[in-house]
Amino acid sequence: MKSGTLGWCFFGLGLWLASCRSLPSPERALLADVCVYGATSAGVIAAITAKQQGLSVVLIDCDGWVGGLTTSGLGATDVGNKDAIGGLARSFYQRLRAHYDEPSAWTRERRADFKSRGHEPGNDAAWTFEPSVAQATFAAMLHTAGITPVVARLDRGAGGVSKDGARLLCLRTEDQRVVTARLFVDCTYEGDLLAAAGCAFAVGREANAQYGETLNGVQTANATKHQFTAAVDPFVVRGEAASGLLPGIDPAGPGVEGSQDARMQAYCYRLCTTDVADNLVPWSKPATYDPRQYELLLRHFEAGSTLAPWHPVGMPNRKTDTNNNGAFSTDLIGGNYDYPTADYATRADLARAHRDYQEGLLWTLANDARVPAKVRAEFARYGLAKDEFVTTGHWPPLLYVREGRRLVGEMVVTEPHCMGVQVVADPVGMGAYAMDSHNVQRHVAADGSVRNEGDVQVRVPVPYGISYRALVPQRAHASNLLVPVCVSSSHIAYGSIRMEPVFMVLAESAMRAGALALELGVPVQDVPYTVLRERLLAAGQALAWPVPKK
Repeated sequence: MKSGTLGWCFFGLGLWLASCRSLPSPERALLADVCVYGATSAGVIAAITAKQQGLSVVLIDCDGWVGGLTTSGLGATDVGNKDAIGGLARSFYQRLRAHYDEPSAWTRERRADFKSRGHEPGNDAAWTFEPSVAQATFAAMLHTAGITPVVARLDRGAGGVSKDGARLLCLRTEDQRVVTARLFVDCTYEGDLLAAAGCAFAVGREANAQYGETLNGVQTANATKHQFTAAVDPFVVRGEAASGLLPGIDPAGPGVEGSQDARMQAYCYRLCTTDVADNLVPWSKPATYDPRQYELLLRHFEAGSTLAPWHPVGMPNRKTDTNNNGAFSTDLIGGNYDYPTADYATRADLARAHRDYQEGLLWTLANDARVPAKVRAEFARYGLAKDEFVTTGHWPPLLYVREGRRLVGEMVVTEPHCMGVQVVADPVGMGAYAMDSHNVQRHVAADGSVRNEGDVQVRVPVPYGISYRALVPQRAHASNLLVPVCVSSSHIAYGSIRMEPVFMVLAESAMRAGALALELGVPVQDVPYTVLRERLLAAGQALAWPVPKK
């Protein structure tokens, strides 16, 4: 711990204790230069970056699962353009490549038979990988850095965060730990710390008019992908509106084109499956199974659809990262609207509902006679990978929260930034993926059939810079908090930013900026970008396109 830090920490702890009814026990009082809240991929990188710069750090694992979605099934890395990824993020993917360069890594197929992103000859980094390998890689990186995550959750009630004006002093966890730090970094997918700290945030979709966009708000015209390909009746009794709508159809939709709403793009679990018989756990029928929940799917098949409604991308050793595909698939459309701001118990209920839905979906696809025989046969030969997620019943532990709260900070990244119409002067990383929103709602169209709304997939012309100010709260709200995951952006711009390697890049840049703020004794809003830029480039970050050749 640097000189002066300990005294400051005790001062901050004292201020917090002045407002408390009881004192924490000594083992519950944690003091550090930096508190990283959320052991996602971004949180791991932020914590390691802090240690590299000689700062003490407390990494709080609020999910009980280190690595976020990178270790929870999302092994098919969406990256847009891999050359836009530098620094510690690239080092992580290079470590994965080094693992798979070892013959011993290939236990269920030959290396020569696996062809996927980053595994081809001449690549320095692997972008497709098994969850257990990603988890072991992060664990090794943390061990080398001397970081042991603390498993705890923020007390989101009154007094969970203590402040002196705009400065965060400390946070309290549900198990009554008090973490006092000079700098805080919110690396959660939900944005719980930024909200508890009193920072402005957005949930849902802005109107196009708010930021001069074209792809935000309600999107029926653009929702052509993952759409019903034939007319499907939405009513419980076909043709009888009085019988009510089938589950999952929003009676209030769709809304005015381009208008604001609070709905969220759909979530799912990213499943790791396999077709290797001795490593396969068959699909199970959940106790809550309700056949009505899948009636739209079966009617779509009866109307002529032949699509196997999932997207399994090959991972090493004959495993998959399986995502949503088609009109009715692994996304539980409309099942997550309350999730970003819900309490922990409600989030657990919603996560369980998503798991029950997906388990029931897969069991239906493998067993229901109304499913085309060819589709049924495909699902019958797969199952969950037995050697993954052993402690959670082979099911990924984390729900794929594609979008939670979004900070409304010193600036907001929008569609014009993604499209290169507006260029920022202070980039700390680059986005390169398409502006991608999954469907948001299911509604009844004018012709009386069911339709999906909200799916948008528009490529960006070239990688674009993400402003440092998008990681920084408004000055009056928090002066020592950085937010590299729930960044300040519009809904549709976040659809491009929300990629795991980008979160890692932004986390490293945020932590280097935070270290500079501590060094200079200034709020994070006043970090001199010229100095920060030099440090980011020295650390191997990519800040401009095309990336200069080394």
